[in-house]
Amino acid sequence: MGKIIAIANQKGGVGKTTTSVNLAASLGVLEKKVLLIDADPQANATSGLGIDVESIELGTYQVLEHTTSAKSTVIKTDSPNVDLIPAHIDLVAIEIELVDKIEREYMLKKALTELVDDYDYILIDCAPSLGLITLNSLVASNSVIIPIQCEYFALEGLGKLLNTIKSVQKIHNKDLEIEGLLLTMYDARLRLSNQVVDEVRKHFSSMVFETVVHRNIRLSEAPSYGESIISYDATSKGAVNYINLANEIINKNK
Repeated sequence: MGKIIAIANQKGGVGKTTTSVNLAASLGVLEKKVLLIDADPQANATSGLGIDVESIELGTYQVLEHTTSAKSTVIKTDSPNVDLIPAHIDLVAIEIELVDKIEREYMLKKALTELVDDYDYILIDCAPSLGLITLNSLVASNSVIIPIQCEYFALEGLGKLLNTIKSVQKIHNKDLEIEGLLLTMYDARLRLSNQVVDEVRKHFSSMVFETVVHRNIRLSEAPSYGESIISYDATSKGAVNYINLANEIINKNK
């Protein structure tokens, strides 16, 4: 049975999509079968894997609406062993449409039951909010990865997210765990970056991944070519970081 991992932080620009796409690609080249679900109306994970967002007819929106089966929305990507449930801007409307549905927090969880045995890992790229789509993602998941950028306001909002995770554990999904906190956009030359790493490790110790993702030009260039960092530049520091992260997750889940 596959492990479902949400990649979440309501703060924007912390490296959620970068992590979702590149962790999926890294797990794929390490010969794990991976499904990436784009649960962000901005659909950056979809375009980041080279899929034309405008051509999407079935995706996360229909999965959450239960108007089609999750299996029928899955598309192959050019990344080895990586499939995708894509997103489209119409996903924005789902928050309003699900509001009066019974068990609205469980829509994604129910939809994924038919897929969970087909993959080793199912990764969900969450929207930068704590709305209904993110709540669905957390309820459907076994664990959550929280990317934190090594910048001044890094820990701002983290308390709110951890409280949301606690209430999801209490009410909807008692088995939800924190897979780990992932430090991103690290620049070894900056004192501030090092201070943030020290601070996060001091506060959260064993919850923090050993792997730290460095600020890397190649990493920020890759999405504009519709490629993961693995296919764009496998020798770059960013690629090495995400392969290390994938190995860390595999070892942790043995």
